[in-house]
Amino acid sequence: MTSALSRRAFLPPRGSEVIKPSQTPLGAALSQQTSVGATGMATTATESAMDEESFAQVDKYLYHMRLSDETLLEVSQRFEKEMEKGLGADTNPTASVKMLPTFVRSTPDGTEDGDFLALDLGGTNFRVLRVKVSDNGLRKVEMENQIYAIPEELMRGSGVQLFDHIAECLANFLDKLQIKDKKLPLGFTFSFPCHQTKLDESILVTWTKGFKCSSVEGRDVVSLLRKSIKKRGDFDIDIVAVVNDTVGTMMTCGYDDQNCEVGLIVGTGTNACYMEEMRHIDLVEGDEGRMCINMEWGAFGDDGVLNDIRTEFDREIDMGSLNPGKQLFEKMISGMYMGELVRLILVKMAKEGLLFGGRLTPDLLTRGHFETRFVSAIEKEKEGLQKAHEILSKLGLEPSHEDCVATLRICQIVSTRSAALCGATLAAMLRRIRDNKGGDRLRSTVGVDGSVYKKHPHFARRLHKTVRKLLPDCEIRFIRSEDGSGKGAAMVTAVAYRLAAQHQARQKILEPLKLSHEQLLEVKERMRREMEKGLGKETHAEATVKMLPTYVCSTPDGTEKGDFLALDLGGTNFRVLLVRVRNGMRRGVEMHNKIYSIPVEIMQGTGEELFDHIVHCISDFLEYMGMKGVSLPLGFTFSFPCQQNNLDEGILLKWTKGFKATGCEGEDVVGLLKEAIHRREEFDLDVVAVVNDTVGTMMTCGYEDPYCEVGLIVGTGSNACYMEEMRNVELVEGDEGRMCVNMEWGAFGDSGCLDDIRTEFDVAVDELSLNPGKQRYEKMISGMYLGEIVRNILMDFTKKGLLFRGRISERLKTRGIFETKFLSQIESDCLALLQVRSILQHLGLESTCDDSIIVKEVCTVVARRAAQLCGAGMAAVVDKIRENRGLDFLKVTVGVDGTLYKLHPHFSTVLQETVKELSPKCEVTFLQSEDGSGKGAALITAVACRIREAGQR
Repeated sequence: MTSALSRRAFLPPRGSEVIKPSQTPLGAALSQQTSVGATGMATTATESAMDEESFAQVDKYLYHMRLSDETLLEVSQRFEKEMEKGLGADTNPTASVKMLPTFVRSTPDGTEDGDFLALDLGGTNFRVLRVKVSDNGLRKVEMENQIYAIPEELMRGSGVQLFDHIAECLANFLDKLQIKDKKLPLGFTFSFPCHQTKLDESILVTWTKGFKCSSVEGRDVVSLLRKSIKKRGDFDIDIVAVVNDTVGTMMTCGYDDQNCEVGLIVGTGTNACYMEEMRHIDLVEGDEGRMCINMEWGAFGDDGVLNDIRTEFDREIDMGSLNPGKQLFEKMISGMYMGELVRLILVKMAKEGLLFGGRLTPDLLTRGHFETRFVSAIEKEKEGLQKAHEILSKLGLEPSHEDCVATLRICQIVSTRSAALCGATLAAMLRRIRDNKGGDRLRSTVGVDGSVYKKHPHFARRLHKTVRKLLPDCEIRFIRSEDGSGKGAAMVTAVAYRLAAQHQARQKILEPLKLSHEQLLEVKERMRREMEKGLGKETHAEATVKMLPTYVCSTPDGTEKGDFLALDLGGTNFRVLLVRVRNGMRRGVEMHNKIYSIPVEIMQGTGEELFDHIVHCISDFLEYMGMKGVSLPLGFTFSFPCQQNNLDEGILLKWTKGFKATGCEGEDVVGLLKEAIHRREEFDLDVVAVVNDTVGTMMTCGYEDPYCEVGLIVGTGSNACYMEEMRNVELVEGDEGRMCVNMEWGAFGDSGCLDDIRTEFDVAVDELSLNPGKQRYEKMISGMYLGEIVRNILMDFTKKGLLFRGRISERLKTRGIFETKFLSQIESDCLALLQVRSILQHLGLESTCDDSIIVKEVCTVVARRAAQLCGAGMAAVVDKIRENRGLDFLKVTVGVDGTLYKLHPHFSTVLQETVKELSPKCEVTFLQSEDGSGKGAALITAVACRIREAGQR
């Protein structure tokens, strides 16, 4: 260890050699006591001076037990390193602080409810309890219990006999309460060193506390108990959880204070537990959520890290103990050793003639004769010195007033060190919890149990003070546990029951959103049937999937060249682009663009106003590019449902996306644009093609990959297009060649053919949308609606008390609040639940760690279904192309665009997997489009110009 600390630990505090008691951390408390003599008589000024002398002498003698703030900080930092070791898979085997996973994943939330049994086995007696937890707004816990003895011979007999005895006592208890016919859940507090592998499986490592039952070590105690119960056959019980008393303490306090995430015991022994992030627990699979870690911190220092602050007395205690070299930290702190430490100091000081006039008595020399409760008694205000006199006299000594004062001081130093060390390690845990949560401050509660904490007059205060000193910016509350080992086990069980019941209820709600392979195949078949309807002349009118001809009959071949303008209108923003297409050696596309906004009053005004605004923006762009007066071919991306009768003619069927400009529906948008250009009389443009963004996407990718014959958009909305054989496009004359068909597939299902897979949440989202009953498929798969589906599910969960502790915030009731981008963020793999919580916080939702996991799961289910449904539609398209061409196997590329596809962490993967499963005879490559609606429109124009020129030639 660092020699600096070694020196520091053994030096008297800086400054003078001798410290006056009133300057010591506890000086004030002492001065009250030293004014009363051992006999209770008031002391003289001379005696007071002598008292100070005695104090100073003890302080000097025990200066290495009085730890400075620097030393405590150092201990705290070392303990943090030990925690890290215990959590790491590679370092755990050699770590002294074992950091055992308990499989308790959640603390109480106050909504626990029901009737539970608890069994508490941790010594020569054991208890059976019945714990009734009721949540009727009053949150109360009623308990009945019975104590049973375990005879000496059973403690040393066989394991079977022990567990048969426990089962018999259980039967007796159930009989008494007349509940033998009920199958109640039971929590089992088993306070022996165990290796836990599940919440209800605990393998005994070694017996302690005088137990020696054969053939139990190395076996699961739950299955041994289950066997004994089964053998009787007169009652049945559901053993849900095995816990140790520290975890029980945390859970008991957690029921009263939901901020409680730490359990601490300082009694005969000492231990602590706390809620750790799963991502840091290497010994257990999974990264989501939290789990309670049973630290077994008594063994801190067993690897030598505390050697520089252990004193000769600590070494002597350890040598004389039942387990030398083990539990060294516990031996410096806990009740089992505190009195013994004081005794060893008294003996040594007496031997050196510093106390009792050098006299020793057989009692003082006997191990264990100075009990820890004596330390508490001597440190009591007012009567402490009198108690010291009594206790020392009982040990056969004849103590002087100075001896009593010195003994009081020794007790103070030993118990203060104990509280300070305990505070240092506790501060390390709390610091870790704070860092896990990513904040600068922490509000947390520690549940505490144990005789030293509860009965020593100053221990708790000194412990709190140390924690405050080491963590000045954290607000830590301490609450005393009432019966952690009994009620605590029932609480763990109640929480496990609540979680299981809630999980089941949530799964039942989510079940309809999880589609089977058969259901997806069925969706694919139905899409195929709808496509046929849309293509047929007779059936087109009633078809929901409109299969509109686009008059785009060729994809790029690489010889296109020239300068083209493109307009892109598909939402509240609108772009003008200049696209330079080069061929030959310098083949490529160079683009310049400018974005303009469309004010709401223009979106909802007249058609003339809208198109005049568009032309005004084109004029501004040409001026900006220094190209005023130049006449260029123009491609117009118009992303609204249109019926095309020619490449340069698109009749607007209906406005969507919040547009309401009058005098446009049923009109040719190219005509409206040309009229507006004439009205301005500034420039002339050759409008060659009107296209929708899906076709643009296919063309952009087609420029990169000659196999690209399908376009797909999954963003705010969703649509697809593909190259269909002319002979199948019955709405257009001619059978030769191919034409791109704009499917307008968002309306799939509007005929009711998807009703069997639509859920109550889809119906709710649809009913409150701007176009109820329309675009049903789109509403199940596109970005505009997924967040809203998630919000509806979260509302349902919360109403049923399965989320956010049943509290619905006003924000959660607000439509559209849960944006789809949050889905992408929440499902991002690198995102810890911490960030999920901050997203929820931003939405005004106070969430626990468990809530975050649930929200993430809902997002996953909704997005996965969207990707699968989209994949089923796409499978129908590629299979149709394959069959059109009479191929056994088709290699095809799909050009894709859209925020959902591009930004969601799993959407694209699930989509691709689904297409692969549903269309095994197609090898489908997905290529992300870069700017399909802008560049795509220009490329369609370029292809059209190429074909036009070839025709003229």
